[in-house]
Amino acid sequence: MKTFMTLALLLSLNAYAKTECTTEPKANWKDQDSFKAELAKTYKIKVFKVTEGNCYEIYGHNKDGKRVEIYFNPVTGAVVKQK
Repeated sequence: MKTFMTLALLLSLNAYAKTECTTEPKANWKDQDSFKAELAKTYKIKVFKVTEGNCYEIYGHNKDGKRVEIYFNPVTGAVVKQK
């Protein structure tokens, strides 16, 4: 039982761990409006935001209509995490 509780705690903490995308200064980041416009060619974006972990994050749908939550490195534009 103790092992199960420890595992449950670790899993719940992992769910709340923030995704870190970059330590680069914001001056080196891609322009938000331009990056969002590029993403809009591929995704229907409901929410576009900057996270505490220095990521560009979107909530929306892909071309197939499936829900997406994606974290992007704001310097390179690379996908860091996707759900």
